[in-house]
Amino acid sequence: MDEMWNRSLESLDRESIGKIQLERLRLTVRRSYERVPFYRSALKGRGLSPDDIRSIDDLRRLPMVSKDDLRESYPFGLLAVPREECVRVHASSGTTGKPTLVLYTREDLQNWTEIMCRCLFMSGLRRGDVFQVTPGYGLFTGGLGFHYGGEAIGATVIPTGTGNTERQINLMRDLGTTMIAGIASYALHIAEVASEMGIDVKRDLQVRKGIFGAEAWSDSLMRKISDVWGMDCHDIYGMSEMYGPGVGCSCSCGGGLHIWEDHFIVEIVDPSTGEPVGPEEEGEVVLTSLTKTAMPMLRFRTRDVSKILDAGKCDCGRTHLRIARVKGRCDDAFSINGVKVFPGQVEYVLMKYPEVGMNYQLVIEKAGVLDQLTVLVEAGGNGMGINSSQSLERALFRELRSVLGFQPRVRVLPPMSIERSEGKAKRVLDLRKK
Repeated sequence: MDEMWNRSLESLDRESIGKIQLERLRLTVRRSYERVPFYRSALKGRGLSPDDIRSIDDLRRLPMVSKDDLRESYPFGLLAVPREECVRVHASSGTTGKPTLVLYTREDLQNWTEIMCRCLFMSGLRRGDVFQVTPGYGLFTGGLGFHYGGEAIGATVIPTGTGNTERQINLMRDLGTTMIAGIASYALHIAEVASEMGIDVKRDLQVRKGIFGAEAWSDSLMRKISDVWGMDCHDIYGMSEMYGPGVGCSCSCGGGLHIWEDHFIVEIVDPSTGEPVGPEEEGEVVLTSLTKTAMPMLRFRTRDVSKILDAGKCDCGRTHLRIARVKGRCDDAFSINGVKVFPGQVEYVLMKYPEVGMNYQLVIEKAGVLDQLTVLVEAGGNGMGINSSQSLERALFRELRSVLGFQPRVRVLPPMSIERSEGKAKRVLDLRKK
C-alpha cells in the first residue's frame, strides 16, 4: 500500500465518497442556479430547479457546458461570486482568438493546492526533493499548479518554465534536480539536447522521477522515457476549467488515473449523443466540479477520450475511481478514407521499438481521390544503415497495418530530421487542408 498525502480522504470507502459527492453536488447546483444567470436559464429551460437534484443519478438531467459557453460568457458571465472576491485569473487560448477565462477565490487556490499535493506525493515527490517545473508560468495553469503543490510538500522548487533547454539541463546538473514536471514529448527533447551537450541524462543527472501531462501520451512512450532517463514516470490529468492540472494522477500500480471524487464527478458519454456509455466503454470525459467557488462547472465537456476502469479498490490503497490514460481528444482523431485514427494508436506501436528515435510525425495528403497516411519516424541513436532502415520500415508497416486496418506508408529518417518543439509536439501534419 502506497504512502498518501491525505490518507483519510484518499482511502474513503465508496459509500462515504457518494455522500460527499451528493452533498456537494446539491450545494453546487443551488449556488450556480442562484448566482449565475447562465445556469439558471439552462436549468429552467429543462424545467429543473435545485430541489430536483436528489441523487447522483439526477446529474444526467443537468445541461452540459462547453468551451464555447465559456467564450460566449467572457469575461465574467459564469462567475458565482463578486469579482472582488477573486484573487487569481488564468486563461487558455481558443481557436476563435477569444480566450476562456478561469477565476479563483482563495478557497479555490487552497483546494487546487490540496489535489496537486495528492498527485505529486503519489508520483514520489517528497520534502527535500529538488523539483524542476518546466510547464509555462503566467496565464497558463500548468506552472503555478505544480509550483504551489511542490512548495506545500516541502520540495525545493525550480520555476524554470518553458524553453531554453540548455539552461534547463545546466540547472538540473548544477542544482541536483531529482524530479521534473512537464510535457512527455519535451522530456525526450531534453534528453536529445543533453546528448548533444555531451550529457547522458541517466548517468550524469539525478532526475529519477517525472510527472507529465498537457498532451495525450501512450504507455509505450512512458516506457521509452523511463528507459532513456532511468526515471519513474507518472501521468497527471487536468484542464484550466477544473482548476488546472490535478484532477487525477496515475499511481504506482499503473492501472489508470485516480480522479479525486471528493472534488469532481466524472462521467463518460457518447460524444455524438451525450448519452452515458457502458462500463469500460470509451467515450468523452465529462467533469462536474464540486468545490470550485468562483466558477463552478456543471457537466463540462472536456473533449478527452477515455473510459472508467474497474471501480474496485486499487492495490495502492486509494479508493477513488480510475480512468484509463487519455487516448486523445475527440477532435484530434482524423479520418483516412473513412477510418478513424488517433495519433496515440500510432505512437503506441512506434515507441515499442528501441530502434525508433524520440520523434515522429504523421503526414496526411491526397493520393488522387484517396487519402494517404505517411508515418515519419527517426532512427534512434546515431542512425542505421539502409538495410536496417528498410527492415524497420517493414516491421512497422506490418504492425501499423494490423492496428489501423489499412496500409500506411512508413519512412525511417536520420536522427533529428523532424522539427522539434519546446511545447506540445506537432504530431499531425494534414496537407489535405492546404
